[in-house]
Amino acid sequence: MKFAVLDFETTGTSPEQDEIIQAGLALVDETGAVLATYASLVKPLKPIPDWIAKLTGIDDEAVKDAPAIDDVIAELVPYLQDAVLVAHNVEFDAAFLQAALDRCGYLPFAGRMLDTVELARIAYPSMPSYRLSSLTHGLGVVHDRPHQADSDAVATAEVFAHCVRRLRELPLLTIQRLSSLFHPDTNDLGWLLADLAAWREAHPPLASEQEDYQFYRQFAMKIGDWTEEEAEDGKDEEAEAPAKLLAEKTFPEFVESVRARLKEMLPSFEPREGQEIMYGEVLEALDKDSHLLVEAGTGTGKSLGYLLPSLYYGLKESKKIVVTTHTIQLQEQLRQRDLPLLREALPVPFKAAVFKGRNNYLCLRKFEQQQLVPEMALSRDEAVTRGQMAVWLTETERGEAEELNLSGRSKDEWNAVASDADSCLNRQCPWFRKCFYHRARQDANKADLIITNHAMVFTDMRADNRLLPSYDRLIVDEAHHLEEVASNHLGQKTGYSTLLNPLTRLWKDARNGQLPHLIGLVAASGDEMAQAWAEKLDEAVGTVHEIRESWERWMERLFALLASEAAADESGSLTLRLKPNQLPAGWDDTLVDGHNTIQLLSDLLRPLDKIVGDIRERLDELAIQSLITDMNGSLKDLASVRAELQAFVTLGNPDFVYWLEGHSQYRSRSLWLYGVPADVSNLLREGMFERKSSVVLTSATLTVDKKFEFVKEQLGLGASEREGRLRTALLPSPFNYREQALVLIPRDFPNIRGRDGDPQFMQALTKSLAEVAEATGGRMLVLFTSYRMLRSVYAPLKEALGPSGIDVMGQGVDGGSRSRLTRQFMERPASVLLGTSSFWEGVDLPGDALTCLAIVRLPFQPPNHPVIEAKSEKLQAEKKNPFMKLSLPQAVIRFKQGFGRLVRTATDKGIVILYDTRVLDTSYGKYFLYSLPGPKMEHLPNAGLVPRVTEWLRGQGAQEPRDETAVAAATQEGEGE
Repeated sequence: MKFAVLDFETTGTSPEQDEIIQAGLALVDETGAVLATYASLVKPLKPIPDWIAKLTGIDDEAVKDAPAIDDVIAELVPYLQDAVLVAHNVEFDAAFLQAALDRCGYLPFAGRMLDTVELARIAYPSMPSYRLSSLTHGLGVVHDRPHQADSDAVATAEVFAHCVRRLRELPLLTIQRLSSLFHPDTNDLGWLLADLAAWREAHPPLASEQEDYQFYRQFAMKIGDWTEEEAEDGKDEEAEAPAKLLAEKTFPEFVESVRARLKEMLPSFEPREGQEIMYGEVLEALDKDSHLLVEAGTGTGKSLGYLLPSLYYGLKESKKIVVTTHTIQLQEQLRQRDLPLLREALPVPFKAAVFKGRNNYLCLRKFEQQQLVPEMALSRDEAVTRGQMAVWLTETERGEAEELNLSGRSKDEWNAVASDADSCLNRQCPWFRKCFYHRARQDANKADLIITNHAMVFTDMRADNRLLPSYDRLIVDEAHHLEEVASNHLGQKTGYSTLLNPLTRLWKDARNGQLPHLIGLVAASGDEMAQAWAEKLDEAVGTVHEIRESWERWMERLFALLASEAAADESGSLTLRLKPNQLPAGWDDTLVDGHNTIQLLSDLLRPLDKIVGDIRERLDELAIQSLITDMNGSLKDLASVRAELQAFVTLGNPDFVYWLEGHSQYRSRSLWLYGVPADVSNLLREGMFERKSSVVLTSATLTVDKKFEFVKEQLGLGASEREGRLRTALLPSPFNYREQALVLIPRDFPNIRGRDGDPQFMQALTKSLAEVAEATGGRMLVLFTSYRMLRSVYAPLKEALGPSGIDVMGQGVDGGSRSRLTRQFMERPASVLLGTSSFWEGVDLPGDALTCLAIVRLPFQPPNHPVIEAKSEKLQAEKKNPFMKLSLPQAVIRFKQGFGRLVRTATDKGIVILYDTRVLDTSYGKYFLYSLPGPKMEHLPNAGLVPRVTEWLRGQGAQEPRDETAVAAATQEGEGE
């Protein structure tokens, strides 16, 4: 069998309007051996766009003497004879091939086609990205010239060979399961998988290969059973050993031994002053049953700063320590980097576990149940996703969603197989001994240290502390997010799909869903009650339809109310706060449909609960019991939605803020109904700080004006402070910001007035950014506070920088996730990245990747957001200034996060340009400048900006600044307060 691996470079993405400018082909056999290659430039009939020339390196000059498409197709056609066409995103290349064949008078290609994107998704389900350059990097494939058709074709051929080899190595059970997802006669991927299954049957694996897998209920898996047994007698002594060892070691001795070991392991390891202070502060808080606020800037090494004293204290006192983070990224950093390092360095053993929210784990029983859905009922993407999961089972030991790289469209597939409490059979489940969630929970029970996330901590709080193992000492990293997460998780958020998802699980269509499946099983049971049950289940199907119709009506009415009362913001988002004493006209009319939906949910749940209970008692077949368990999960979800809707329509909690959110483009389908506590300080005080012996809160950004007052008020720590239970620590930075960072403020830059689209400001901003980017050669991140301004700058900046060969990438303009844009920015040094919202924090661009950070506006939150508005009203009622007490501190903390993107290591150097002259012109500007960790700060005329940037980059930035007086005065004034 021959495989023709094809790649085209084109003038655009439309086969009808665009043309091929380069063709590359590699002919390979079943083993991946290259039989022949072909490559040729193609002369198009129209000019090559600049962005294509920049991407591919192919411009009009390169193709002026190239053959026409007719000649190239004539040479390509013989290679395609009797071959299977393979390409990376085959639909794209096949569409251009078919269009070219048609234009040149050939019959269309009628052979089989395979897509290496789909193959790679199945063969390598945990690969971080399926872009060709990422795959070649991950698989160790040499790919010298990305976006050149000849290089891409050979690289794709190697990726194809890797995928085939990987699939052939899988257990026969897994290959057969993959094959069953795609029909071999109607699906070319199915044909390949059937061929691989036949090959595997003819080439059984060695016994040693079989030992790599566990086989259970027709599935091949990596993991064996987990056990609940507590440590045996001999192991009890082993568990007590750390406490005995540490009883003889003082903390300074312990730290010294770890430090010496770390120095052996990492010759570049150096003690840091801030980290050493943090060791003592954290230990003191844990030991004295007090709470601690500790600001530890970038480079302090705060992870080690809290892990080391936590482990010492926890092991010595036999106390369980819980560490919570906001982001999965930090959680994984702790798991993969910090904990393995400490296991090597500590003089005593310890057990650590990562424990996430339940729906992060695969439910094996649900996954098995999903396999019963016939192949013809699946979309292609659903089938590929199930194929990914089947292969992933042969690799994963944790069963966590984060390990899988699922496409955005696959999230529903994950939700259908995610673990949840309401549909868990616990010990009755045939998969209990292999269950990923119960394994993780057992690991957490046995662990000395548990890593979890903020959301899980608050979910546990709402569940009366039944989810996490009992603990009374908590370390909160990324603590500046704690209040926001508390607000979200201690309130309610109901969206258009929140109700539709469990309804769809109940009934999708006549063949798919729990109700039609149960009707079929009941009918086949032969029970004397089968007919009566089937009739009642059919009635339930009718009620499901009624609920859907009522829900759609209500959502449309609510959206119409929202659209009539609220003006869309720059992104098309609409927000309407609902005040019980100031409800908009038409609110009562919308409640008719609301109450109707709630009543219909009751009409569905009451009888269905009874029928399902009766069937469970009379029919004990595993398939029926398993299905009923899943149905109970759906019914409990619907009951939860009903309770949320009931609370929302009454707007009953006086301490909550209620509002509607939607988007003008997606209308009722984008609607969300919110009800969240306006102030979580009392909830945190009662649920966390009064219940836990010690809570350590740390972040790089907790202070405003070098003080912790704002975070104390927001988190409800006032009582702890009055009781003498609160400690604070502001740690020195290990970086020499005075030498590493220069902050420039063009003092005569136009003030922005009113709307973000102020023409004078926008024109000046675009011109300045272009000039600075040329001076720095790109390597520039520009932080905006609005998408509207970002989009306004994007096109003219791209045009201005085009001749210089500097690329411009824009969040929300070029598409792709934050991580994808960040990766592209790092791969292309001569580029400018425009970002907003999520780019203000969590983006790591160390070394030469980032030379210049431009902050366009001070990051004040919109004052009309319902929660901000409600907090402001509360402050006003208390005779306090909402701007000084809320808006300003929030903006300063956000500003510090943005500044933190620039200097990530001790050798990073860079420039920050602040275009918002309010830092100089207003009385509150000093709070922003004084919050920074000591960089050199200068204000200067706008005309002097580029010369100063150029001068500093040439290494002359150490000279005394010529115009620092106003900044110095502002910071001294701030220091005196």
